[in-house]
Amino acid sequence: MGSPGARLRSLAPLLLAAGLSVTGCAAVNERGLTGTGEEALSGTLVGAGSSAQQAAMQGWTAAFTSVQPEVTVNYDPVGSGGGREQFLAGGTDFAGSDAALDDEELAQANERCGPAGIFELPNYISPIAVVYNLEGVFADGEALNLSPETLAGIFNQEITRWDDPAIAADNPDVDLPDLAITPVNRSDESGTTENFVEYLSAAAGDAWPHEPDGNWPVAGGEAAQGNSGVVGAVSAGNGAIGYADLSQAGDLGVARIGVGEEFVAPSAEAAAAVVENSGRLEGRGEYDYAIEIARDTTGSGQYPIVLVSYHIGCIEYDDPQVAELVRAFMTFVVSEEGQRAAAQVAGSAPISDALRDQALTAIDAVTAAGSA
Repeated sequence: MGSPGARLRSLAPLLLAAGLSVTGCAAVNERGLTGTGEEALSGTLVGAGSSAQQAAMQGWTAAFTSVQPEVTVNYDPVGSGGGREQFLAGGTDFAGSDAALDDEELAQANERCGPAGIFELPNYISPIAVVYNLEGVFADGEALNLSPETLAGIFNQEITRWDDPAIAADNPDVDLPDLAITPVNRSDESGTTENFVEYLSAAAGDAWPHEPDGNWPVAGGEAAQGNSGVVGAVSAGNGAIGYADLSQAGDLGVARIGVGEEFVAPSAEAAAAVVENSGRLEGRGEYDYAIEIARDTTGSGQYPIVLVSYHIGCIEYDDPQVAELVRAFMTFVVSEEGQRAAAQVAGSAPISDALRDQALTAIDAVTAAGSA
């Protein structure tokens, strides 16, 4: 009958157009994909990892189990490192991770999953916003512009006042205040921090001398726990600036970032565009779609400060039921309906059609060991 992704792509348009639902093939109803398999599925799927994915995972699991009610998907937001560790040790069926596996982890994955290898799918894309609090400076529809070098200077605490010439050069028609800048960073180890620092390291040149890391590298300034803590600290102080998931920016100002000859605001479309135009990491397996994000892109309409979070799993599982559940759940996650479910609760950027087709190629290959 073919694999779940192939059945979905070939049958869904016809079934939806005819207003039909089918059991015995990839079933589709008014919600979209109801799950895959020749009949209703049952069982438990276990994952762990990225806390950034937690809200999205709640959206995915709720929507998926509403159409496959006999399936339970358990996800522990223990953090990306913990999720990768549990998966590689065989304790979970899949992992969520804000970073792709490194070389040492890839070797462990080969031991866990066997010669068929793994999949790494960039299924969760979230713009990281530079949020600021400048009372009375910008009218509705206007926003702060920041080049990569200026942004790095602010967070490296070398640009300390809002009327600094570097900020004025990015905002020539704005009456900037003579006001101290209070940069706010994460106090906890964070995938958001690591992605933000990766951007600064790639795009700002010598203005950012620090190596990418999940721990904030600059002493001083103000620190806060989690995305919500950063947003709260920036909201509390006129002149403050920080970085946080776009979905949590609230009423704060959101900066436009210099990309090529333009300044680009964070959006779902701009975040997905930079991911789609990023290259695959070299030396990976056939179904490993880990990417090297083009942080220094100059492409029009691309927003490079993004958090890309992966789903990581085996191409072959010892248990046929686990293989079937992984195929069904991951097919739902990458479907338009699944991506909408995540966007509604987490503010994430839906993946592009190209990324969806790429992911389905890997999902289609998932099978039980010995049954390929």
